[in-house]
Amino acid sequence: MNVNSMPTAEVQVSPELVRQLLTDQHFDLAGLGIEVLANGWDNMVCRLGDDYLVRLPRRTVSAGLVVNEQRWLPDLAGHLPLPVPAPVRTGRPGRGYPWAWSVVPFLPGEIAARTPPSDLGEASRALGVFLKALHVPAPADAPANPLRGIPLAGRAAGVMAQLPYLDDPAERAAALRVWESAAAAPEWDGPPVWLHGDLHPANVLVDRGRIGAVIDFGDITAGDPATDLAAAWMFLPAPQREEFRRAYGRADDSTWTRARGWALALALVFLTHSADNPLMAGIGHRTLNAVLDQSPKPP
Repeated sequence: MNVNSMPTAEVQVSPELVRQLLTDQHFDLAGLGIEVLANGWDNMVCRLGDDYLVRLPRRTVSAGLVVNEQRWLPDLAGHLPLPVPAPVRTGRPGRGYPWAWSVVPFLPGEIAARTPPSDLGEASRALGVFLKALHVPAPADAPANPLRGIPLAGRAAGVMAQLPYLDDPAERAAALRVWESAAAAPEWDGPPVWLHGDLHPANVLVDRGRIGAVIDFGDITAGDPATDLAAAWMFLPAPQREEFRRAYGRADDSTWTRARGWALALALVFLTHSADNPLMAGIGHRTLNAVLDQSPKPP
């Protein structure tokens, strides 16, 4: 499979710049230690002392995502059964840095992509209950997202362009059958519900063997819950996927079928844009294998 690299940062951010921004805007935090933790597709994250992280967009396309977190996550946090990194301070452009940025609480744990939960049954129930609490009708001014929460037809062009990247013809054919089955399922006809939008194993923290927090709400939006329910294939083996579905309690067969289609679409994105990110490539491979494990049989 030929794959592309992660998107390139449009602005270089250093610990020195972070300290300058803090000195100008949050002077009481400026003396804390600063350490770069991660450079993701959309944001750079720095540890700030013992209690905080600083989250700064690295691309224009992601700048608005931080603003969405700042606007909505504090309101949602109190209604969710797991901790989420609702911003405790907000930052504005300065020192040549062009976008809003956030200080968020440090939440303990390791990402599930590196440190899976010790009890997958318990984890499946925790994720199902979390999404059940999150997936409530969203207000009319909830942030729109052109790629998440939308009808699966909106992902069709990307899926069809990425399927040829799968080298194995049998695997490619099985993936196409999964996609066609999902695309044929009835669309979501309920109210748009709040969505995390990017719920994969690098955005869930595991602390002492248990799911401890859900992070990175940059893609927060409203729409079809199947987008988030794709997490069942991104995290869990088949028996635990059923536990997850029971804990969630509201996924009818059409929604579950669309969720599998979403898992395939996201797996293909990870597989075709992770040449320099083995972590995301691994998530893509595991998700694809889970999606195809019970792929519809050819007629």
